Amino acid sequence: MKSDDLPNDPIGAAWLARQHDVLPLSRLHVLSQVGGQRRAQVIDGYRLETFPENMRPAPDFASHLQFHLRYEVVHFEFLARLFRASGPAPLQAWIDSEPTGRYARRSAFLYEWLTGNELAVPPKLGGNYVDALDSDLMVASSPARIVKNSRWRVNDNIPGTPAFTPLLAKSDAVRAAIATNVAGLFGDLAQEFGEELLLRAAAWMTLRESKASFSIEGEDDKAHTSRIQRFADVMARRTGHGNLPLSTEPMAELQREILGPLHTLKHLGIRQSPVFVGETVRFQEIVHYVAPPAAMLSDMLEGVRVFLERTEGQSSAMRSTVAAFAFVYIHPMADGNGRVHRFLINDTLRRDGVIPAPVILPVSAVIDADAGERRAYNEVLDAVSRPLMESVRDMVAFSTQQTEFPDGVVSNFKFSGEDVATPVWRYPDLGPHVVYMADVLARTITEQMREESRYLRSYHRAREAIKDIVEMPDVQADRLIRSIEQNEGKLSGVLRKEMPVLETPGVWDRITGAVAEAFMEEGQVEDSVVKLYRPK
Repeated sequence: MKSDDLPNDPIGAAWLARQHDVLPLSRLHVLSQVGGQRRAQVIDGYRLETFPENMRPAPDFASHLQFHLRYEVVHFEFLARLFRASGPAPLQAWIDSEPTGRYARRSAFLYEWLTGNELAVPPKLGGNYVDALDSDLMVASSPARIVKNSRWRVNDNIPGTPAFTPLLAKSDAVRAAIATNVAGLFGDLAQEFGEELLLRAAAWMTLRESKASFSIEGEDDKAHTSRIQRFADVMARRTGHGNLPLSTEPMAELQREILGPLHTLKHLGIRQSPVFVGETVRFQEIVHYVAPPAAMLSDMLEGVRVFLERTEGQSSAMRSTVAAFAFVYIHPMADGNGRVHRFLINDTLRRDGVIPAPVILPVSAVIDADAGERRAYNEVLDAVSRPLMESVRDMVAFSTQQTEFPDGVVSNFKFSGEDVATPVWRYPDLGPHVVYMADVLARTITEQMREESRYLRSYHRAREAIKDIVEMPDVQADRLIRSIEQNEGKLSGVLRKEMPVLETPGVWDRITGAVAEAFMEEGQVEDSVVKLYRPK
């Protein structure tokens, strides 16, 4: 966020930002100003609120912070930077003067939660318990997971920890994304095609997800068949089972299975080395994102685990998005982060009970469908990484000396911007990610899986139609269908030798006609089988 983004006559967080020269790297979700009449505008997903003159707060820290808590979306990254700049004095003065004030108590609680420093509790502190966050404005803990903080008489409904809590403001787009009913969409698909067919397709969906996951990382699936199959096997066995890969041992176990027995790492699990996401262009390192240092990782991963615990029962589209993108931004492993990032989408959906075993949603196939889809995926990743890198790029360096770290990684990467980056690492705005992934999940089920389910149903009809003409095992019928596609409907010499019965007059024409008819029953008139091989 830049100072030019602030309104001309700001109040609330915008006033505090200008007064204390503190700006978050991610935008404030609500900017407030004083103007002629009360109105609200939505600009690029953010709200500009205009209030009349009689709503202007007094020109002091406490009044504008109270306005922020009362009328705006609490912004953890901004408050972390503000409290570092202001120190405890204005908070202590406020709580001392208003020991029963709900906003003073909320502010004191948030100060201690964000900074780890304590304020002095005034002797006459009192008042009814008040929620730390307004759950109408942002994602908060599920009611059963709220913890009472008796120190400030605040209901701690923050869905995470000080080490990691995502910001999820409930804009109209985020509300719609949260409402995405993954279980209902899958149920509709199962009703249309039958759960038995979808379960038979589970192996195909798992393999397709694995292939697309490698493709997203720029790796040719044909050159990495064994790695693709290994990852598919891991997804089939591990999705929804065992401990979450958010601590050293479960993560090391999952990483070991993904990487296989031959790798260069001396230590698996949580990395012990610095890492960045980037590329090499003409021997020059281009850094797209710097991940948190090793010392922060365990606490941040615990924050992700707490988030999943405290939002139990809420939107699975939202929870799976947070699990996946939190992992990729934390980047806790020396290798394999991208695959675990996408694994966590299905893992969370399975644990939430919205997708039955052994089905794997091939979300990566949608992400990797074409250049436009890949660009959209990269753009949502950039929602956090781009503003961060714009602020810390000058703090990235590569020394002339390589260092070998305890996990076996050798690197000359140096980063001196941890103080600037930490609030973004800890409190990333994942609202755009929830909107994006909810759409991907919906399209995976309603488009990708429906199309493939239609094909699979047609395929089984074609197989049975072939066997009605000539009795043969399924494996031979499958070979015929593949041959029809590969040889443009002509009877190959290999099949002539293997199955002479196919040369019986009229048999081959009957088979190709039956295959075409099987696919036409689904209305797939554009399918290559129908277009190329329908009898003349």
